[in-house]
Amino acid sequence: MTTQQDALDPVFKAMADATRRTLLDRLRRQSGQTLTELCASLNMARQSATQHLDLLVQAGLVVVVRRGRERLHYLNPAPIHEIGERWISAYDAPRLAALSAIRDRAEEYMVTDTATTIPTYVYVTYIRASAEQVWKALTDADVTAQYWHHSNVSDWQVGSAWEHRRIDGSGVVDVVGTVLEEKPPTRLTVTFETAPDKERVNGPSVVTFLIEPSGDVVRLTVTHENLPDRAMFDRMSSGWPAVLANLKSLLETGSVLPAAIWDMPKDETA
Repeated sequence: MTTQQDALDPVFKAMADATRRTLLDRLRRQSGQTLTELCASLNMARQSATQHLDLLVQAGLVVVVRRGRERLHYLNPAPIHEIGERWISAYDAPRLAALSAIRDRAEEYMVTDTATTIPTYVYVTYIRASAEQVWKALTDADVTAQYWHHSNVSDWQVGSAWEHRRIDGSGVVDVVGTVLEEKPPTRLTVTFETAPDKERVNGPSVVTFLIEPSGDVVRLTVTHENLPDRAMFDRMSSGWPAVLANLKSLLETGSVLPAAIWDMPKDETA
């Protein structure tokens, strides 16, 4: 049986090398780089960089996302915070909630779409649940009401409308959109608009939820594309980690996090 220590061995091995730590530092400063960009910034041969990156990917410290023919590399510092929680939180129980929030905030990683200069936001987290449970948490109005303080209402069929409706009895809908793709329980793509009559030159922003089961955990990747500007990107950088940390807590513990900050900003979604 694999122990917790065994599971962390690839992380320690990956970080033991100075070159790989440098790669992590470069990705921390600018996530979403291609192999060519990383090689140029480090003056390193492609073969050497590939070998180092493969070890970082195996350790979960780097995530690769394909964009057309390119492979973009993103920093995912969650395993480092898993180490911190293991040796710090155990001896500092009063700060457990704060450390968990830091971990979930660190699980996000970012990318700028260089082809269009319109920022794209990407978030990765791991949830101890089944793919079906995560899918239900994203699409069931009663469940979304618990962790998002809004009910996501739709029949979730391609072409159908969906609404992000407040649960305070006002009937106010803060976000609307259209279901573009639904492949339960692994993939859901929707447009994401603050009002049905809101028009933008580049069209509405688009959110994709990718659910990838692996054993008794699920890797959830949320991609928010076609954001209008950097300011909106920054707001999503606060909103999505908060909402999804609350989802994670609900599925893993049965209760949401005891804070009011987990609402997505009502007037700041794209």
